[in-house]
Amino acid sequence: MRLKGKVAIVTGAGAGIGEAIARRYAHEGARVVIAEIDAARGKANEDAIREKDGEAIFVATDVASEEQIKEMINVTLARYGRIDVLVNNAGIILGQQEARAHELTNEAWDRTMAVNLRGYWLCSKYVIPSMLAQGRGCIIMIASPCGMLGFTRLAAYSTSKGGIFGLMRSMAADYAPDHIRVNAIVPGTIDTPMNAEEFQIPGAREKWAAAAPAARLGTGNDVAGMALFLASDDADYCVGGVYMVDGGQTAI
Repeated sequence: MRLKGKVAIVTGAGAGIGEAIARRYAHEGARVVIAEIDAARGKANEDAIREKDGEAIFVATDVASEEQIKEMINVTLARYGRIDVLVNNAGIILGQQEARAHELTNEAWDRTMAVNLRGYWLCSKYVIPSMLAQGRGCIIMIASPCGMLGFTRLAAYSTSKGGIFGLMRSMAADYAPDHIRVNAIVPGTIDTPMNAEEFQIPGAREKWAAAAPAARLGTGNDVAGMALFLASDDADYCVGGVYMVDGGQTAI
């Protein structure tokens, strides 16, 4: 078991990529904290992990709320006494509220930033003191090609995801001397509930599958494999990296 004895927090772990990472971590021996805003989904993933003899607890968490983040960290430390891995994964895309920059409402912009960027910073902010005290840790940021390339009518989402790279690199440089490793994973088009609205458009699934040389959509398990590597001791010298899990989409 590659994560035996480690304690891992996965935000947005009730569905999609976060759900898959939480399950993979538990299978590899980690004690997993499912930080999830949707109580039904969070509890369902906790139950699924326990049914397979894994260890997990669900803590209701809106990463846009500083108080809820602090409470989630306190619950984790009270239960397990340490935090070895943080996966910043919780995110939103506001669909029909997204637009070109001049068409965006302030509310759509602010909500997107609060979850997708500020939430990553706040979770990291309140996890890092524990990692500093124990002398090591790992933080993984789930980013997006939208933060690297130009996608139309996604101004708020693209900006929030672009900011993740700046935050990750700054933190990687700041905390590497403390043996806290910070890296980013960039999933391609993944078959998850977040993309369900897009996939309801006729031909959309086929279009996005064809956009990657691998000629298929990604799955949560594809991303979980990379997240497992980066959380493991095998990645001890991986600092400030951007790891593509996109079927080659950004290579062409």
